[in-house]
Amino acid sequence: MLLLLNGNKLSGSLPDELGYLSKLNRLQVDQNNISGPIPKSFAYMSSIRHLHLNNNSISGQIPPELSNLTTLLHLLLDNNNLSGYLPPELSKLPAMRIIQLDNNNFNGSEIPATYGSLSRLAKLSLRNCSLQGSIPDLSSIPNLYYLDLSKNNLRGSLPSKLYDTIRTIDLSGNHLSGSIPGIFSDLSFLQRLSLENNQLNGSVPANIWQNMTSTKSYSLTVDLRNNLLSSISGALNPPDNVTLRLGGNPICDNANIANITQFCGYEAGGDRTTERSTEFYNDMIGYRLKSPSFSYFDPYVFSFESYVTSALKLNPYQLSIDSYFWEEGPRLRMHLKIFPPANNMHSSTFNVSEVLRIRGIFTSWHFPGDDLFGPYELLNFTLVGPYAGVYLTKGKIISKGVWVAIALGSIACIIAVTAAVSLLIARRYARQHRKMSRRHISSNASMKIDGVKGFTFKEMAMATDSFNCSAQVGRGGYGKVYRGILSGNSIVAIKRAEEGSLQGQKEFLTEIKLLSRLHHINLVSLVGYCEEKEEQMLVYEFMPNGTLRDWLSDKAKGTLNFVTRLRIALGSAKGILYLHTEAQPPVFHRDIKATNILLDSKLTAKVADFGLSRLAPVLDDEGNLPNHVSTVVRGTPGYLDPEYFLTHKFTDKSDVYSLGIVFLELLTGMHPISHGKNIVREVHMAHQSGIMFSIIDNRMGAYPSECVERFVALALSCCHDEQEKRPSIQGVVRELENILKMMPEADAIYAESTPTYSGKSTPTYSGKSASPSSFNSSQYLYESSSLLGSDLSSGVVPTIKSR
Repeated sequence: MLLLLNGNKLSGSLPDELGYLSKLNRLQVDQNNISGPIPKSFAYMSSIRHLHLNNNSISGQIPPELSNLTTLLHLLLDNNNLSGYLPPELSKLPAMRIIQLDNNNFNGSEIPATYGSLSRLAKLSLRNCSLQGSIPDLSSIPNLYYLDLSKNNLRGSLPSKLYDTIRTIDLSGNHLSGSIPGIFSDLSFLQRLSLENNQLNGSVPANIWQNMTSTKSYSLTVDLRNNLLSSISGALNPPDNVTLRLGGNPICDNANIANITQFCGYEAGGDRTTERSTEFYNDMIGYRLKSPSFSYFDPYVFSFESYVTSALKLNPYQLSIDSYFWEEGPRLRMHLKIFPPANNMHSSTFNVSEVLRIRGIFTSWHFPGDDLFGPYELLNFTLVGPYAGVYLTKGKIISKGVWVAIALGSIACIIAVTAAVSLLIARRYARQHRKMSRRHISSNASMKIDGVKGFTFKEMAMATDSFNCSAQVGRGGYGKVYRGILSGNSIVAIKRAEEGSLQGQKEFLTEIKLLSRLHHINLVSLVGYCEEKEEQMLVYEFMPNGTLRDWLSDKAKGTLNFVTRLRIALGSAKGILYLHTEAQPPVFHRDIKATNILLDSKLTAKVADFGLSRLAPVLDDEGNLPNHVSTVVRGTPGYLDPEYFLTHKFTDKSDVYSLGIVFLELLTGMHPISHGKNIVREVHMAHQSGIMFSIIDNRMGAYPSECVERFVALALSCCHDEQEKRPSIQGVVRELENILKMMPEADAIYAESTPTYSGKSTPTYSGKSASPSSFNSSQYLYESSSLLGSDLSSGVVPTIKSR
């Protein structure tokens, strides 16, 4: 399973939900404008092999939890704004091949010594990361090809032992000292040794290039500039394919050393292997190596051609590397051409199926892994020449390929027409089936549900002035909600199902059955229902103060002070407590959210919308009580329990998680998910950073800081990723009651009679002030701003007047 979103100018943060794609093999979101932290939920990607998040603006700490990704091969996080420390836990990744974290800011962090145990590592690149400390022992990594620790604040000596597989060593721009060890003379495949801009002293070891000869197919660059090197051990006569740079060392002032001046200039030496560079062509295969483990490509051209043609099941002569050049990163970009086999006597071109096969291998990432060449990306696969457009012979005879295209197009048209006709028939059948089902449900509802008033369609129409748009106060997935006045002048909320609603007949019966036997001050009461003339309607007590989300919105016409928010939280929790422990049988709500918490005239919280609710588990045949119900994931994004999302097992703690999200909304006024930001992550980061009060909703006036701190701690504990670490709903209610007891007595008494605070100042807590106000809720009505919220949303919110 692949998710490839690189190079799309995406913004916002990485959603937590990506972490629950347990079958995801490759995630590429590089080269975008993504910000925010790496979600800890990424640790659940149990099949991930490639995690490419480079070239974004991702910030925060690399989650140590990524050490759970036992299948991870490539971790590319370079060119971001990451900070904190390098997690030692990454050394637990048994399959890791490439760690590339260049150009981040791990200020003061050291390179964990445990990275030396990454026995399969091929590339470690930590350039320009503000690292300090010494270079760890990497002598136990047998296939390390590439080591770049340049532009940091590393101190101490150079490595005393490395395997001779290494191609590139870049330790420049640090504070390394001591002499240059003799191990570099044993590295027979070395292409580049960059030690410039350090504090190395002693002599230049001439044996570094002793294994190099001019007949070698590759070159070696040794850059020792700007150190304290004062002498040479051996003759200063490197072969032509060795580039030696010594400028800025005391040795350059020694006129007694023969040939010294030619190595003390900026480009001293015999660098005769400049990489080829051309502009990008649009008429061939564009291919890029994202993290190659070498500095020069020439020695590996033949092995690369063999690697690609082997994956494509072609002969080596069928591939031509038209051009290649290095890009910033470094990354290697190239343009490839592929030719038909020379022994094809029947055609000088590929047939259509062969072109599709080759393109399919490129686009489906079926290339085998290779530590030397690293991960790749396909930039373009452009068909040219005889493969582009319609091909005509000299006699204007249509080619076989065109006939094939015409035949395929005809078949596609026939299939499309057949599908359209089938769809029309299916829709007509479904419409008739819904009519019959509704008649059947109507009779079942009237038989099975006692004590619930049945209304006629005429009564509903009269109550809403024939469902006049002026009576509409909300809308949800089920349908529209109207404010209605019954014959006895009682005001009700009427939820009317729409044709093809997102919910439906099952939810209709569920809500009637549940609400007919659920009675609690913190649950919305069902007045009755209407099932007539192919209509489905539910009638509830009217909530004049709308939804909780309405009050937390930036467009709200009123504000809620802290103690009122605390009481709303407690009322909501008590409603859920009743569902979980006192209802017979108990009920899991499954869709707790701020738009499903309604407020009456006294701002008492009432939980609404039971269309997705499920009965809690009952005793099985052996007398055991399961702790969950297994179900298809349903609910609202941002409120979903991560474990439920992953396992499809809903427990009482899943409702607690959703309620915790509501608590965070009460504290901050934020939406659960907004502009790529996740409320749990934002609050958790602020809490850990000691800046919690900076994101508290400033509209709720004064509050005792210790009460807010306990409320925040409770909310975050409810939102813990692991269910067993969340409090029970009984514990939530108990803690909210304890927090209310901590409130100053004047505030607690005042909140009993006054629902909102604003206006003139009253006693101050934590440097913030608040004051009371009064209102007449029946005078001010407005349409709910929530279009996706509760189906019972009344949308009636009072205007607040200062005293």
